[in-house]
Amino acid sequence: MFKLKLPTDPRWANIAEDNIQEILTDHAWCEQKAATNAIGLITMLPERPDIVTELLAIAQEELEHFGQVLEIIKKRGYKFGRTRKDDYVNELVNFIQKGGHRDTLIVDKMLFAAMIEARSCERFKVLTENIKDEELKTFYKELMISEANHYTTFIGFARELGNPEQVNKRWEEWLEYEAKIIKSYGNKETIHG
Repeated sequence: MFKLKLPTDPRWANIAEDNIQEILTDHAWCEQKAATNAIGLITMLPERPDIVTELLAIAQEELEHFGQVLEIIKKRGYKFGRTRKDDYVNELVNFIQKGGHRDTLIVDKMLFAAMIEARSCERFKVLTENIKDEELKTFYKELMISEANHYTTFIGFARELGNPEQVNKRWEEWLEYEAKIIKSYGNKETIHG
């Protein structure tokens, strides 16, 4: 899926299912951060109203997902916890090319967003296939489709804004980097942990 080099061990779903409250809280905050990331990209592309319009739709959809997860938390009588640090995402941030041309930075930020969406989609698939909670199976299957669409959108924007061959080469670098860091994750009840 998405050419990810290292798939998530299905046993991660068992870790997540053992503490649904924690995974739901972490997931809610991931959705909020995804909306914020899309808004940040909007601020970098005022000259491209076509892309801004699509990014706005993604931001709105991510906030809608935030609200959906929050409703599940409330409905189940769980406590909605504070935002969590996402070490996986922070490690990805370190791979964004900085100090170069503005267009190169924007393309890399699109690839950064695509990577997060790809891994999130893959994790939702693992949950869908491995947890017993039928409500959450259905919920995560729907979100998996949405995340796949976001991934496709971000990759498409990167190719539109940059040289497609160079973007494909850079995407391969992202995949290699992500494979190295993801080895340290998959043992906590967080979406990327």
